[in-house]
Amino acid sequence: MASPRTLLTLIVAAMALAACGDNDQAFDNRVHAYLLSHPEVIQEVEAKLQARQQAQADAAAMALIDSHRQAIERDPRDFVANPGGKITLTEFYDYRCAHCINIAPGVLSLIQANPDLRVVFKEFPIFGDASERAATAALAVKQAGGDYLGVYHDFMNARPLDEAAIEQILKAHGVDPAVADQPKFKDAADQQLADVRKLAIALGIEGTPAFVIGDTLIPGEDLDGIKTAIEAQRAKKS
Repeated sequence: MASPRTLLTLIVAAMALAACGDNDQAFDNRVHAYLLSHPEVIQEVEAKLQARQQAQADAAAMALIDSHRQAIERDPRDFVANPGGKITLTEFYDYRCAHCINIAPGVLSLIQANPDLRVVFKEFPIFGDASERAATAALAVKQAGGDYLGVYHDFMNARPLDEAAIEQILKAHGVDPAVADQPKFKDAADQQLADVRKLAIALGIEGTPAFVIGDTLIPGEDLDGIKTAIEAQRAKKS
């Protein structure tokens, strides 16, 4: 938002173009009197300036997402629900993030209710070692062709999500916890998590959850915003 001083400068500059020939004091008096009589002018200028700044920010965000589209939507290392869907929603999340936990049922419901919606899962652990361990374990499930969505659900609902809970959930889904510790797999998983972290930084994602759909970045547990964006993408493709 522009400061009152900036707005006043813009107004004065505009009026100056129409006031050539006035002496400085006369011009100052005219501007002062005009603004006192028409304070709504500042509000109008501020609204237009905000709209222009927002449009510029939106354009920059769209260009940023477009330049990273492949990494956001088509990294073969990520798990994808409804892989044949024509609309893509990507989630960056941490299993120990309260907001991710809150929206997880909504994400799973979207997958069930919208078969045309591809949902890309980006493991983005930011809450310490337990989060890193859970993310690596989930990638092991993906590699093993296991029930990734079931593990996603169970990890989001585990209280607390510690080493014991992670191992119990993996075993319940038929995955040997030792798989996640194998050096060859662990190195690949660490690289994948590092790449996701770099991507999140490039996109300006500062927390979880964060969703990308089309050219839109939706931070936080904004399920209504996600649904609106899905309908907008669906309308574009119809």
